[in-house]
Amino acid sequence: MSVTICQSMGFVVSALGIGGIIASTCMDQWSTQDLYNNPVTAVFNYQGLWRTCVRESSGFTECRGYFTILGLPAMFQAVRALMIVGIVLGILGLFVCIFAMKCIRIGTMEDSAKANMTLTSGIMFIIAGLCAITGVSVFANMLVTNFWMSTTNMYQGMQNVQNRYTFGSALFVGWVAGGLALVGGIMMCLACKGMVPEESRYKAVSYNASGRNISYRTGPYKAGSGYEPETKTRKGPGYEEAPRSEDAGRSYPSKYDYV
Repeated sequence: MSVTICQSMGFVVSALGIGGIIASTCMDQWSTQDLYNNPVTAVFNYQGLWRTCVRESSGFTECRGYFTILGLPAMFQAVRALMIVGIVLGILGLFVCIFAMKCIRIGTMEDSAKANMTLTSGIMFIIAGLCAITGVSVFANMLVTNFWMSTTNMYQGMQNVQNRYTFGSALFVGWVAGGLALVGGIMMCLACKGMVPEESRYKAVSYNASGRNISYRTGPYKAGSGYEPETKTRKGPGYEEAPRSEDAGRSYPSKYDYV
């Protein structure tokens, strides 16, 4: 029962994590404009993995996608790749996990096969969570580096050269979702350990004849010519061997011995 609960909880937690990774990847608030030095502004900028948006004070929002791939930084493209890999692995892990659920019977699938599928889905969830956490962390490191470079330029007298950007809500969603996928994958691996059937151990059993003990004695092999008559001994119920008289081996004189 505990194995089923652990597997079900791992599936639910992993599904929430994968859903959060998808939502984080599609969100536009990966980086938002820092309003520390300019709290009152008519334009608010924020950027995502796929487009950049501008929101005016009137409520009108205009977004423009990145129409170039080679013009983007290499680390930015690496973050995209990590998030996409995490989503693909997570979706595949969910499909595998559905067929590996212990509470669902599909044909004559054995518990050992379900255990292997559960372990596979757990590993997929762990890798997906690590990809999401790594991608979000790399993007956050880029933001921190650009933020301090912009701050240095501002203190050197070059104000309004470029806007400073800080962490957006999508980063926190990605961190939480990656952690959920990681925890769900670990729970699936723990459930797999309880689903593996125990190895059958065969113990040696000694058989004894009923009624009395029979011992077999081995002796040297005696080779024969193949022409010796086989002696058959008949023993069974109701058969008694006649006693051998003492005169059986005695020789008597014939009538020619008296001549």
